[in-house]
Order: sequence, then C-alpha cells, then structure tokens
Amino acid sequence: MKLTTTILTAATATTLVLVSCKNPAETSTAAEVSEAKKLSTEQGQGQKWVIGEGSSITFVGSKVTGSHEGGFEKFDGHFYVQDGQLSEAGHQVVIDLNSTFSDNEKLTAHLKNTDFFDVATYPTSTFTVTGLKEQSGPKDATHELTGNFDLHGVTKSLTIPIKVDQSDDKIQVTADFFIKRSDFGIEYPGKQDDLIRDEVVIRFDLHATPAE
Repeated sequence: MKLTTTILTAATATTLVLVSCKNPAETSTAAEVSEAKKLSTEQGQGQKWVIGEGSSITFVGSKVTGSHEGGFEKFDGHFYVQDGQLSEAGHQVVIDLNSTFSDNEKLTAHLKNTDFFDVATYPTSTFTVTGLKEQSGPKDATHELTGNFDLHGVTKSLTIPIKVDQSDDKIQVTADFFIKRSDFGIEYPGKQDDLIRDEVVIRFDLHATPAE
C-alpha cells in the first residue's frame, strides 16, 4: 500500500509539472521579425484618431514551472484614417515601461530592472506602423500589420495579424502574437532549475475615437 501511494503521488506530481510547463506561445501566432523599415515622409496622413478608454496592452511570460501575466497601465497612441479607412502607415503607440505591472509584486520590480526592461535606461517602448494591408489570418484577423518595434534599445520590424472593427465613431484593433525577447537583447535566463522561456505573448485591444 505504501509503495502504491508513493507511485500515485509521484505520478500526480509529474502530471502537475507537465501541465504547468505548457508554453502559452503554442496557442498564439509568431511575429515575423526582420530589420527595421525606413519610415516614409508621407506617413501619418489623414484624420487623427486617438487611442483611449477601454484599451489594454498585456503580456504572458513563462518558465519551466508556470507562467505570469502582466501589462502596462500607461500608454498612448493614435491611428490615421483616410477616405474612411485606416491609412497604410503612420499609426503609433508609445508605452511607458515604468507603468509595467504583473500578477506578482516581486516580479514587477524584477521586470523593471536591468535583467529585463531596464526602465531607468529605456523608459519607453514605441511601435510605429510602416505598412497595413487587408489580409485574413488566424483568430479572425482582417489585416496584416508591419511596424518598427523599439524595445530595450533595439528596433526590429514586426509583421503580425490584427483584427480591425470600425464604425463611424470608433475603431477597435486587436492582436494576439508572440515575440522572442532575445531578439531585443533581453536574455536573462532565470534560475538553472526554472529557466525562463524566450517567447513572450503580447495581446493588445486598442480603442480609438476621432481627435477633437
């Protein structure tokens, strides 16, 4: 009986570890990463729409023993609309990395130090759109978006699927994708027996209305 109990306990523990090890990126879409694109002088044409109430930018990171969720409390940005449609480029979001939060207070402090975002040196992160085209994709995506993502002093071009919902007085843009933090010079490995994965899932839900 004791041997049976020991075996069952070990099996249960193994199952729990296997469940906790699942990588959240497995259910997300990989961003296509390349060298930063040159910005056109004609970008930013059209009517300006400001990102505001109801918007969110969140992330999920994981390690061997589980995952953590977080996001950013402060960010601003805008879209441009021309002839009733989102312009092909010029949209921008600026994130205040000092506003980083997570589901663990100790982790939040760690994310802000030199192992991760290093907010004292790089207080903001910026995403500037360089291209947008209609194209269906995963999770009901309606467009393919390309933009320069500046994070941790490194700028790369990302191409991701997004979903755009637009009415006369509101635009909603959503996305669910993942990047590799090492592409942006964030390489802290974690503890030897609890390594942190390279993939980080990013989700945004941006709501914009016409600028006054």
